[in-house]
Amino acid sequence: MSINRRDFLKVAGVAAGSALLPNLTVRAAPAAAADESIGMLYDATICVGCNACTNACRDWNGTDPEPDERGTYDAPKELSADTWTMIQLYQGEGEYSFVKRQCMHCIDPACVSGCPVQALEKTADGPVTYDAERCIGCRYCMYACPFHVPRFEWDAVIPVIAKCTLCADRLSQGIGGPNCAEWCPTGALVWGKRANLVAEAESRIAAEPDRYVDYIYGKEDAGGTSVLYLSGVSFDKIGFENLGARPIPELSEGTANIVLPGIILGGPIVLGLIRWVAKRGGWEESWPV
Repeated sequence: MSINRRDFLKVAGVAAGSALLPNLTVRAAPAAAADESIGMLYDATICVGCNACTNACRDWNGTDPEPDERGTYDAPKELSADTWTMIQLYQGEGEYSFVKRQCMHCIDPACVSGCPVQALEKTADGPVTYDAERCIGCRYCMYACPFHVPRFEWDAVIPVIAKCTLCADRLSQGIGGPNCAEWCPTGALVWGKRANLVAEAESRIAAEPDRYVDYIYGKEDAGGTSVLYLSGVSFDKIGFENLGARPIPELSEGTANIVLPGIILGGPIVLGLIRWVAKRGGWEESWPV
């Protein structure tokens, strides 16, 4: 495959122009406003691993079921461009737990901060949304996300990023909450204002201290998330890292502000070329669960 001079100049011109746009870094709303936004609480002690949430997500978003290595359509093993949420099983010595995987919809998202073209946005309602029309395929969001959530459509002719949207379209249209929560048969998933969900989680822990780890994951982790977790098993065992309480962008933007002036023209050109190539070729990637 070759890129002729006209294609190179076209891509370079568009990319260089995008470099001159203001407000490349978008910061989230204050935490007080975030507490009034929509979130979701997942209680792993109630989850039965039925994957009704996975099917509800597929039904609403029109994604395709994925066969496993045997060609059967069993429960998915990891997130992908067609699987935006799913249930995994942790088994340890004398204990086990189901755990839901999906976008955490951080209050101050690293993916939004890392995107050079504002293809990702933290909305006032709570969801972190994605605009494929703005995306240049650089995949910085994949590298920036501390939860390893965004996925790339490796097999698509014109690939884009795919991830849970917290059903932002349902919320904006007043249809209801996230479809996965609407379909959960056990009540392991509930949605509402984040402040109310935190209060609900605290109430459950206080009422049954022997049932739960005394911790709400997402309340403060990485600056806080719109998706909160309760568990009866230590969070490190079910795959959640100790990220501290500071938002990830606070840790990275100081360095970016030093480096950015020197690469502001060259970077978008390279990213534009990556997008050009990505539209015409295939990629492969695996993510360890």
